Amino acid sequence: MDTMTKSRFFRLWLVLGSVFMILLIIVYWDNMGTAHFYLHTSLSRPHILEPFPSPKPGDGKYFTASIEEILEKLLSAHAKQNVLLGKKVEQPSLLASSKPVLSNMEESVRGYDWSSHDTQQSPDPDRRQAERRSVLRGFCANASFVFPTKERSFDDIPNYELNHLIVDDRHGVIYCYVPKVACTNWKRVMIVLSQSLSDQGTPYRDPLDIPREYVHNSSTHLTFNKFWRRYRKFSRHLMKVKLKKYTKFLFVRDPFVRLISAFRSKFELENEEFYQKFAIPMLKMYSNHTSLPKSVSEAFSAGLKVSFANFIQYLLDPHTEKLAPFNEHWRQVHRLCHPCQIDYDFVGKLETLDQDATQLLRLLKVDKLLQFPPSYRNRTASSWEEGWFAKIPLAWRQQLYKLYEADFVLFGYPKPEHLLRD
Repeated sequence: MDTMTKSRFFRLWLVLGSVFMILLIIVYWDNMGTAHFYLHTSLSRPHILEPFPSPKPGDGKYFTASIEEILEKLLSAHAKQNVLLGKKVEQPSLLASSKPVLSNMEESVRGYDWSSHDTQQSPDPDRRQAERRSVLRGFCANASFVFPTKERSFDDIPNYELNHLIVDDRHGVIYCYVPKVACTNWKRVMIVLSQSLSDQGTPYRDPLDIPREYVHNSSTHLTFNKFWRRYRKFSRHLMKVKLKKYTKFLFVRDPFVRLISAFRSKFELENEEFYQKFAIPMLKMYSNHTSLPKSVSEAFSAGLKVSFANFIQYLLDPHTEKLAPFNEHWRQVHRLCHPCQIDYDFVGKLETLDQDATQLLRLLKVDKLLQFPPSYRNRTASSWEEGWFAKIPLAWRQQLYKLYEADFVLFGYPKPEHLLRD
C-alpha cells in the first residue's frame, strides 16, 4: 500500500472518528441537559450512511461540510415523528393548578385578547396565506426597500437575538413569539406539544391549564439562543438544519395597535418591574418629575402614571437605543423574528387569529391533540388608533411610522394615512 493511499485512509478515519466523537458528545448533552432537546433520527431501523468522499488536499471546508451533511441525514428522516434518541429528561413536577383567571381590568388590558381593525381577507385560507408569504418574500428580495439588518445573513445574527425562536423537536416546529400578539397562548400550545412541563408528573394536555408564570419562564422553552451554551460552535449547523426541515411560524399584528396594547399592559396596570425600569426614567425625563415614589402602587395612588405621549417620546428618543435595545414588547417584529433571514412557512395575524390558528394546527397535524384557546373580542383597532394618537403631534406620528415602517410593509399592513397627515 503506497504512501498516498495510507494518507487517504488516515484522513478518512480521522474524519469518521471526529464525527463519531462529536455525535457522542451531542447525545450525552442531550440526555444530561434540561432544555428537552431531542435529536430526531432514523435509528429506529437500520440506517446506512453513504461513504465519505476522500478529502481533497487543501480543501479546508471539507470537515465542516461533512458534519453538516451527517446532521442533515440524522434530522431529516423523521423530523416530524416522535422518535427520540436516549431517555427523556424528566421535568420537575409543578404543583397542581387551575386554569388562570384574570381580573376584569387585566382581561380588558391584555393585548392578546383584543381584536384589531377589520381587514379585507381572502375567503380561501390557503390563498390568504400564500399572499402573505408572497408579500413578505417580495419585499425581502426588493433591493429598493431598505431597513437596518435586512441584508445581513443568518450567520450574522448574534445568538442573543435568537431568543424568540422556540423549538419543538417532537413535532418539528419552530415558533417565533412576538409579545402582544397572542404569544401567551401560543407558548402554552408549544408547551403542550413539546411536553416540556408536567403537572404532578403528567404533561399538560390543555393549554389553559398552564399557569401564566410558567408560560413566560425562560427555562420552560428551548430557544435558539440556548443552543450555543449546549453545542458551542456546532450550534449554527443544528439551527440551519432545523430551519430547513421544521415548520416555522409567527404571528403578527398592526404595529401601532401592538404599541397601544404594550402601553396599556405595562403602564396602565401596576407592574413593578416596568415601573422601576421604564416608568421612573420616562417620568423624570419627559414629565420633569424629580422625586418619585419607590413603588408602583404608591405612584398609582398619587396619580403618577406614564402618559402615552411620554411613551412615544421614549420610543423616538435617539438615546433610548443607545442605552439598550428596545424591550421585546415594543421591539419591531423584524428584529425579533428576522423574516428576511428565516423563510417562514406560516404567517398568522391577530386580525384573523381564530381562522389562522385552526389552519395552522391542521397544517402541523396536531389539531386532534389540542385546540387553540378561545380569544376575546371587544373594541376595534381603528377607533383605538384615532383616540390614542389624537393628542400626539403629527411630526411624532410620522417619525413613529418610519420607526415601524418595515413591519407595516413586510407584513402587508396598510400605511395609516389618516394618522400621518393634517
